[in-house]
Amino acid sequence: MIVSLKDSVKLFGISIMTCCAVTVCNLFLNYYLDLAAVAHLIDNPAAQKFYDAQLMTAKVVCAVSGGCLAATTVVMLFFYIKHYIDSHSREIGVLKALGYSDLKIAKGFFVFGASVLVGCLAGCLLSFILMPRFYELQNADGYLPDMAIRVHWTLLVFLVLLPASVFGLIAVGYSVLKLNQPCVNLLKGIVKTKGKSRDSKDKKSFLEDMRSSTLRSRKTLVFFIVFSSFCFSSMIQMSASMKDLASNMMGLMIFIIGVVLAFTTLYIAVSSVIRSNQKNITMMRVFGYDSADCKRSVLDGYRPAAYIGFVLGSVYQYALLKVMVSIVFADIEGMPDYKFDFPICFITLGVFIVVYEGIMFAYGQSMKKIPLKQIMSE
Repeated sequence: MIVSLKDSVKLFGISIMTCCAVTVCNLFLNYYLDLAAVAHLIDNPAAQKFYDAQLMTAKVVCAVSGGCLAATTVVMLFFYIKHYIDSHSREIGVLKALGYSDLKIAKGFFVFGASVLVGCLAGCLLSFILMPRFYELQNADGYLPDMAIRVHWTLLVFLVLLPASVFGLIAVGYSVLKLNQPCVNLLKGIVKTKGKSRDSKDKKSFLEDMRSSTLRSRKTLVFFIVFSSFCFSSMIQMSASMKDLASNMMGLMIFIIGVVLAFTTLYIAVSSVIRSNQKNITMMRVFGYDSADCKRSVLDGYRPAAYIGFVLGSVYQYALLKVMVSIVFADIEGMPDYKFDFPICFITLGVFIVVYEGIMFAYGQSMKKIPLKQIMSE
């Protein structure tokens, strides 16, 4: 199996996801190890409390952000592999007809781990660029002794080489499972699906039925919509709180990561929905439905998921910051109490509505540009 340059570009979302994860994890883990190396120089109770709080912060941030982004990357990897097999089913069917085993074909999917490697390397490099200023701000109060930035090669192994290898193996294993279907089905472009049969006497309108069937057939994309809204909500609100709880640099970093993750996953989800429904959209246009009807049937079904993601993100950022302030930094003098910031939440919600609905409207208008001749000739 050969993955073309065009196919590799589609893996850019995985690279962005892993870049964000490794940037955060390497930043805090490197700081954790360098901080642990100067533990013997701490000689007063106030400094010891601050030291313990910083170590706990590094652990919590890496566990929460790294774990969440790693799980999302796995889902994204599964989505790309399924999409690739579905869109290249005939070529893969020919290979199986020629005698290639599922495992031999699936080995080619190990290249999907290259996108993880690129993202991890970029994240590692970015974290070292940010590290000098990060170290300075972490000890702005002067509680801790000065410490030099050291390169820890074990982190390079565990945050770059190991993830690329593991995700490559996951890609191969999942591909074997997805390829385990009759060769004839692949040649005909038939994909195995699960779902309940629908009653032909269903009284739903055509547009309602189209919307519900789109959601049922693209459950992974619902996750991406929820995740993009979750990132936007949690990261934007969290970054606004950093001016009082941490530093402007930390707030800016959280803001950028949140916006990048939100728009990346939203783009993947919406563009994939439209690509997979091109024929349906085109036929709807042939039968007289306008772009607004097409948008309602294909995209509007995801709106509840988007707002659920926003609510979850608001709850998540509040719970995380409350735990950090009330438990991790409870013994640090001058730490302000954290309360849910309703004005920031409503401002973020307003921006989210404008951005999300604007993007949906733009994609709805783009449906007019789907060429009828190209779709009908396939």
